[in-house]
Amino acid sequence: MALTGIQIFKMTPKKNCKECGSPTCMAFSMKVAQGAVDISACPYMSEDALAQLSEATAPPMKTIKVGAGESEYSLGGETVLYRHEKTFVSKTRYASSVCTCMDDAAVDARLASVSNVDYERIGERMYTEMINVAYKAGDAAEKYVELVKKAAATGRCLILSCKDVEVAKAALEVCKDSKPVLNGADASNYEAMSAAATAAGVVLGVCGADINELYDTTAALEKLGNKNLILDVTADTIKATFANAVMVRRAALKDTDRTFGYPSIVNVAKLAKDDKAMQEALAATFTMKYGSIVIVEEMDYAMALPLYGLRQNLFTDPQKPMKVAPGIYPLNGADENSICLTTVDFALTYFLVSGELERSGVPVNLVISDAGGLSVLTAWAAGKLSSTSVSNFFLENVEDKIKSRKLIIPGKVAVLKGDIEAKLPGWEVIVAPLEAVQLVKFLKDMQANGQL
Repeated sequence: MALTGIQIFKMTPKKNCKECGSPTCMAFSMKVAQGAVDISACPYMSEDALAQLSEATAPPMKTIKVGAGESEYSLGGETVLYRHEKTFVSKTRYASSVCTCMDDAAVDARLASVSNVDYERIGERMYTEMINVAYKAGDAAEKYVELVKKAAATGRCLILSCKDVEVAKAALEVCKDSKPVLNGADASNYEAMSAAATAAGVVLGVCGADINELYDTTAALEKLGNKNLILDVTADTIKATFANAVMVRRAALKDTDRTFGYPSIVNVAKLAKDDKAMQEALAATFTMKYGSIVIVEEMDYAMALPLYGLRQNLFTDPQKPMKVAPGIYPLNGADENSICLTTVDFALTYFLVSGELERSGVPVNLVISDAGGLSVLTAWAAGKLSSTSVSNFFLENVEDKIKSRKLIIPGKVAVLKGDIEAKLPGWEVIVAPLEAVQLVKFLKDMQANGQL
């Protein structure tokens, strides 16, 4: 159970100083209980009390780091079940799979495809962050080690799905510096697997035949002193896997049972083998409920575009609107002579407008200015979208790059037309329709009439 401010206050040294940022120890204790400040901010706390309080006030789910360098990721650390309660902390990571059961050509093709999905959306890089390297029982250890070497060469964080302790040790020898996940502990081998993972300094993945066995095995690993864990909640069926994922998360966050206070792995490739559509649906499901790592057979653009969009929406602070970077976005092969159209930097508005502009096929320079991440009318009402802000942005960032002197503004702020023309001498300001969906006909009619 989380400690109250009174309980924390009883353990403080009662110096009543201001070095911790609070005027009294009681105020400091209340801040610690609310999670507003770390207990280590008190300079007079004894090491024993600090250790005890740090454990008691820590989030119910541990934050686990995997990978190294640019491929290091934080998993877990969540404090709520639902995004509307508070911002989620660590986004779901996706892994493509290779296996010793695949032939060399298939492996090479799969690993080559990992780099295919790599693009930027609203300032975030979208790519396949991990590779799951699976070992088929009975295959030669040398074959698995070679497969691990190939996967490691991609620079992605690895998941070593292997329950054979000796084979796992051999694989770790060639990749332990990159801090992979060793996903292979169960009720039959957890002691040896824990020793191997600890010796290599890597995170250990734990699985069980059912939720009870998973709990018991995790508890046994904690008794061994290993709390650098991730829980593989994948079961034999979709229903059981979903139940496991939800029960693990609820036990940690609602019941504050720290035995289940770890991030989780869901292998949807195992649940829907060779069914790409089902894998995509399950990947979306377990992004929401509650996979820290979701493993698919292969990530491609058809799967990535909706899946990463969902993830970005889910793991973005709901109090901070998603914004696109201000700038000039040429569409449909637009150049310096193409007409300009401007709108706000609110991501939803940008994608609606740019989508319709691309559908029109008309070359257009879409100019995005800083409007605080607000929609058109909201930005106008808040003074973020005005004749001054538009004209200043064009004078500073557009006029020396674009030769066209025609500007289309959003129809909902037609009132700005006169002021913008006055502040942008030589520019013709045209008012667009009220709705983005009307832009296609609007632009095609302008093109047909020679107005572009």
